Amino acid sequence: MKRILVTGGAGFIGSHLCERLLEQGHDVICMDNYFTGAKQNIKHLMDNHYFELVRHDVTHPYFVEVDEIYNLACPASPIHYQYNPIKTIKTSVMGAINMLGLAKRIKAKILQASTSEVYGDPLIHPQTEDYWGNVNPIGIRSCYDEGKRCAESLFLNYHRQNEVNIKIIRIFNTYGPRMNLNDGRVVSNFIVQALKGENITIFGNGTQTRSFQYVDDLIEGMLRMMNSRDDFHGPVNIGNPNEFSMLELAEEIKDLTGSKSKIIFEPLPEDDPTQRQPDITLAKKELNNWEPTVQLREGLSKTITYFDDLLGKINS
Repeated sequence: MKRILVTGGAGFIGSHLCERLLEQGHDVICMDNYFTGAKQNIKHLMDNHYFELVRHDVTHPYFVEVDEIYNLACPASPIHYQYNPIKTIKTSVMGAINMLGLAKRIKAKILQASTSEVYGDPLIHPQTEDYWGNVNPIGIRSCYDEGKRCAESLFLNYHRQNEVNIKIIRIFNTYGPRMNLNDGRVVSNFIVQALKGENITIFGNGTQTRSFQYVDDLIEGMLRMMNSRDDFHGPVNIGNPNEFSMLELAEEIKDLTGSKSKIIFEPLPEDDPTQRQPDITLAKKELNNWEPTVQLREGLSKTITYFDDLLGKINS
């Protein structure tokens, strides 16, 4: 048994990680300030004696004795991270400093949940970890993009200067149960609009592409990265290399929901990347042949069931 701290543990991804760590028999401390996380996400874990919930903002120091730290705390959807951009930057940068300082003091291993957004609107396709990216440092998305890029720099420099045992993953588009109803991300947007019979809104002409990873595959990649050999620090792409256009995604969701919703088109938001696809060669090599196993249709079906139940409870 390990004692493990998960920052952002009540969020979409964090709650799934806490759940999996408890299943493995670990003692889990879940830290969250509930900006985008919710107690509802971890309510089913509260009766587990090895689960501890702490309301705390990662931008402030936190002191605890643990073996491992998963640093997930940060709003990840544009609608949330643009709501308070200064807070978003602080969460990425000050949160990294505080957690790295903690890891240094207690000699804990620490994993940073970075993002494919560090690649910006990429000029190479698919994206490999040695690509430096094409990011607008003063655009409306920069609070998230540059915050995460700075966090990666902090992690590498804490390792070089202080020998902190670090791990960095770059998460590509991930979906699944417990996504926020109003988080503005494409999968949840399309599903909710389809279930409500509203117009499905595609920004741009629908040809821009993403790779969609089911949350269970991400969690498996995170765990393998944390347990990878000590001299491998990353960053490593964790995502699904299968690429789909926005229009293909919308049509798939319409089919699965049986929705009569119309597909409409709106202008593309500023700095929205036109392509996003991970090269996962490094992940396969270093993480015991890790690759996604949940296909899009299967994952969407599970996610649609979740949102259908959630909307039913709201409307009842």
